[in-house]
Amino acid sequence: MQIGIDSFAAAYDDTSLAIDPSERLQNLVEQIEYADQVGLDSFGIGEHHRREYLDSAPVVILAAAAARTHRIRLSSAVTVLSAADPVRVFQEFATLDLLSRGRAEMVVGRGSSIDAFPLFGLSLQDYDALFEDKLDLLLKLRDNENVHWTGRFRPDLRGQGVYPRPVQNPLPIWLGVGGTPKSFARAGALGLPLMVAIIGGEPRRFRPLIDLYRETGERFGHPPAQLKVGVHALGYVAATTQEAGDDYFPGYAKAVSSVAQERGWGPVTREGFDAQRGPQGALLIGEPDEVAEKIMRHSEALGGISRITFQMNASSLPHAKLMRAIEVIATRVAPAVRQGLADD
Repeated sequence: MQIGIDSFAAAYDDTSLAIDPSERLQNLVEQIEYADQVGLDSFGIGEHHRREYLDSAPVVILAAAAARTHRIRLSSAVTVLSAADPVRVFQEFATLDLLSRGRAEMVVGRGSSIDAFPLFGLSLQDYDALFEDKLDLLLKLRDNENVHWTGRFRPDLRGQGVYPRPVQNPLPIWLGVGGTPKSFARAGALGLPLMVAIIGGEPRRFRPLIDLYRETGERFGHPPAQLKVGVHALGYVAATTQEAGDDYFPGYAKAVSSVAQERGWGPVTREGFDAQRGPQGALLIGEPDEVAEKIMRHSEALGGISRITFQMNASSLPHAKLMRAIEVIATRVAPAVRQGLADD
């Protein structure tokens, strides 16, 4: 199982005070560099278009990290494809792949945050149609140097060449999904690896959807080994369970409460947070052995997963704590997970 980190480049620390944006991004690149040094497998950068985050141009951040890393996979988490031009997305990630000597990946999705739609003059009425259209083009760009394509939301392509071409052939494209059955089935039909965002509830409730993905993929002729499943989870590791919870909760409550207010969810409480850190809950927050055991339990419940990524800075944790957590995930959690899976 691959183990990695995802970041949304939060613009605030856990005291709710803004820090210098340039310093925050320098720290983020340092975190990616350190994750590479300690042996983690991947680092993903999200995409948001709002004041709280600095990741509106994730490929630029990943390119800066490419120059300072050697083996870690560099990914989006996720690229909001519905609001982007697939030609530019492909060119950007192909360039990243060249800079990193074949370490670029992208996770594409419709985006749970809708800020990009009004920003780029798009209608939410076209939410799903935009994604279907643009994903179709992106996959054709990946597989063909010269593309003939007709769609609804951008000018046709009539055999133009799209450059540069990446090192990897094919360039890895994961489909990022939430909880919509159609999205799981779409990924299976296309034979794309699946990245499931599980940020609340009990992960085992996603098993029927993952089964749908695998069954659809096999029905469309894709080999089981191609149908990989990854999980993006809120997570953080500290020396003790109490310390991990106390570190993570303040920023988590602030971030989730903001989203909850926008979407009509209930209030965020410490009691509910602690329940989600329990054996069956989605949050991977605790001491190393506890978190490793939980990852293995979730993998078994979901029929086996290929990658788990920790989204730590939903809590806007300070740089020093994030660096320490990266080290502990690499040196304590990852070895325990891999040994446990090998023993099984």
